Amino acid sequence: MKIHVLERELYLPRSPGEIFPFFSRAENLDELTPPWLHFTIQTELPVELREGALIDYRLRIRLVPVRWRSKITVWEPPHRFVDEQVRGPYRRWAHEHTFVEGDGGTLVRDKVEYAVVGGSIINRLLVKPDLDRIFSYRHAKLEEIFPPPAVK
Repeated sequence: MKIHVLERELYLPRSPGEIFPFFSRAENLDELTPPWLHFTIQTELPVELREGALIDYRLRIRLVPVRWRSKITVWEPPHRFVDEQVRGPYRRWAHEHTFVEGDGGTLVRDKVEYAVVGGSIINRLLVKPDLDRIFSYRHAKLEEIFPPPAVK
């Protein structure tokens, strides 16, 4: 099984203490997910995010309905957490989120290790372009949500 890695970084001009609480609310995932995925959380809200928490979703990938279950496998507020697919479209999906304080703000890092049915060809033609588009949307939304603080 070929493991692919997607890594993205985004600097936000806020502290991890301001940013992490947003990520600790599962319902905010909807705001970071592009509308073309028709994403809905199926788990009753609010979900207490912690190590071992399970979250069920429905979405559409290229118009194909998908059920997805994630498990929080690492929970280290306000610096890091990992969600892993328990059930879903990938052979493997582990998404590590880290929040590193510096230069008066936070470097938000995403590292996703994933494997797809169909291997490298399907990844190159379909999956990687979709993931690039999804993470570009996500970063644009985070920049809207966490603009630079107003100067006093």
